[in-house]
Amino acid sequence: MKRATALLAASLLCFAGIAAGARAQAPSFKIMAPAAPGGGWDQTARAVGQALQAAGLASSIQVTNVPGAGGTIGIAQFVNAAKGDPSQLMASGYVMVGAILTNEARVTLAEVTPIARLTGEWQAIAVPAASPVKSMKDLAEALKADPAKVTWAGGSAGGPDHILAALVAKAVGADPTRINYIAHSGGGEAMAALLSGKVTAGVNSLGELTGQVQSGRLRLIGIAAPQRLAGVDAPSLKEGGIDIELANWRMIVAGPGIKPEDRARLTGMFEALAKSDAWKEVLRQRGWDDIFLAGPALDEFLKKEQERTAAVLKEVGLVR
Repeated sequence: MKRATALLAASLLCFAGIAAGARAQAPSFKIMAPAAPGGGWDQTARAVGQALQAAGLASSIQVTNVPGAGGTIGIAQFVNAAKGDPSQLMASGYVMVGAILTNEARVTLAEVTPIARLTGEWQAIAVPAASPVKSMKDLAEALKADPAKVTWAGGSAGGPDHILAALVAKAVGADPTRINYIAHSGGGEAMAALLSGKVTAGVNSLGELTGQVQSGRLRLIGIAAPQRLAGVDAPSLKEGGIDIELANWRMIVAGPGIKPEDRARLTGMFEALAKSDAWKEVLRQRGWDDIFLAGPALDEFLKKEQERTAAVLKEVGLVR
């Protein structure tokens, strides 16, 4: 009996040693969030770091914040510091696509190595509950009659909210250069303008609008998702004949000049992360949509997204 107990104890010690060795062999990473603490990129960077460690894919993670100018300050520092170093990563996303164009940034996404698009929040359009605008058809008619009389509340000029407003105007046959978009520095200001009825419609990510919709103060009239979302009582824009998909997506990139085998290794690591229980729990808790994409498909997506964004921003006069 004593011998069996000793053998069991030895086996457990051996297993613990193997597990500790595996953890020791897992790589360490630095992840830059090119924004202030608390924002979407900061949340993404920290959630990725925690999930990588929980899944045993990384031994330690250090997150740093470099805020300013829609991420363009951060990406400039990152490209300089992370060249050829696969242990340095950065959170990025759709906001940076527009910010690079509107800020005429010298450092662009062409200078980083895309690894994985992880999450997205579908953009949505809402109106005050008492608004005479009951549907996207009503909004489309108003836009076609006079786009300047339709006022929009949303985030910063050139961001996802602004871009969706311009895309909708163009899709329904209105002049996107005449849209009356009122940019706000924070989501609270934009929400206040919408709730008070000072604007015709508001644009934001679906999650930011949900609370006021559930309270009965706002009405969702369209979501820029591929199809109607389960559990959401609102049509997709496509259901209303407006062929637009737009998500405020977020991704992880590596620095320029890393070796092909390092990119392949990082891609494999994030593929494993996306399938892990740890990451699925992050998505569940935060209400993020899983829109994982990597490899050549991600490269093609980024190319098209940058082309579409540049065209829209030129049409509304924010980019030359």
